[in-house]
Amino acid sequence: MKFVIAPDKFKSSLSGHQFCEAVEKGIKKVFPTAEVIKKPLADGGDGTIEVVKDYLNAAEIAPQVNDPLFRPINAPYLFSESLKTAYIEMSEASGHKLLRKSELNCMHTTSFGTGELIKGAILKGAKEIILGIGGSATNDAGIGMAQALGYQFLDKNGKQLKPIGSNLTKVATIEKRQVVESLNKVNFKVACDVTNPLYGPNGAAYVYGPQKGASLADIKILDKGLENFAKIVKQQYYLDVQKLKGAGAAGGMGAAAVTFLNADLVSGIDLIKELANFDDCITDADWIVTGEGKLDGQTIAGKTISGVLTSAGKKNIPVAALCGMVSLTKEEKQQLGLSYIVSVSEGISDLQLALTSASRNVENAAYTFANGLKS
Repeated sequence: MKFVIAPDKFKSSLSGHQFCEAVEKGIKKVFPTAEVIKKPLADGGDGTIEVVKDYLNAAEIAPQVNDPLFRPINAPYLFSESLKTAYIEMSEASGHKLLRKSELNCMHTTSFGTGELIKGAILKGAKEIILGIGGSATNDAGIGMAQALGYQFLDKNGKQLKPIGSNLTKVATIEKRQVVESLNKVNFKVACDVTNPLYGPNGAAYVYGPQKGASLADIKILDKGLENFAKIVKQQYYLDVQKLKGAGAAGGMGAAAVTFLNADLVSGIDLIKELANFDDCITDADWIVTGEGKLDGQTIAGKTISGVLTSAGKKNIPVAALCGMVSLTKEEKQQLGLSYIVSVSEGISDLQLALTSASRNVENAAYTFANGLKS
């Protein structure tokens, strides 16, 4: 028997690697000679950096950069000397997780630190940069990132603006004479799974602003700023970012990545599967075992398990999902196409107990699954 274990993390309890170890233990109790291949995955959101590290055979570098409120912070990114490839997670420098709840206000936050990480990777010789943009604390349309790379955003009087969300309404001109020289020689791929436009009712400010500390009054200002930014980009770059799927990702970083980095916006899980050589590894597998903390309706929309199912479907390999919680309707279960689904914390009413016992619960669930195959 050949099993490929390909989970996302269980947030706050198990890493992808830990899940793989637990599932292998459970399977080996039933099939001691089974071939088990461990391929932890992620979708480009928080924590992807841990998964990517092994696949890139990369070193972790943690330079001092600016956090979302312009305070010094050491933020890690990955650099593979042999591949000349960097993996940068926006949340490490410009993330929601870096701020206390009382500090969240995307009128005043910046993506400048993310730009500093990109610049550092370029100066180290990166020829390809993969950028994960989940978990941001910003709504600055990526002007902070761009300013760190040498772009300048000027008001109507030619004065350089501080690159924060509240100043987007004031941008009149984008100046690029001081841009990092080798920027256009780097290939950028951005893990982006949302399809929100830049502005409007479904745009960055209205959809994501509230969770980043913006009031309704703030959101209206931010939305006008994003619209103004789109207008300036169209005037100077002849690019209509409002028509770009995913422009509103990470407070407009999707639009900025295409405009200033000439980046490709691609599915996060597809990017990670490519790095993991996933589709080749699953050839001739009898089962793929996947999992995540919560299996719900969002899983269908570009999450890790959805990506696993896409690959498995092309080779007619059944997929088992061992998840912390399962919250799916009968129709959603059928739509996903999983051959086996179980909640590993079934019957555990105490959330803290479910989190602390996750490894044992996953191992037991894997044993039960494998035992069922034997019988």
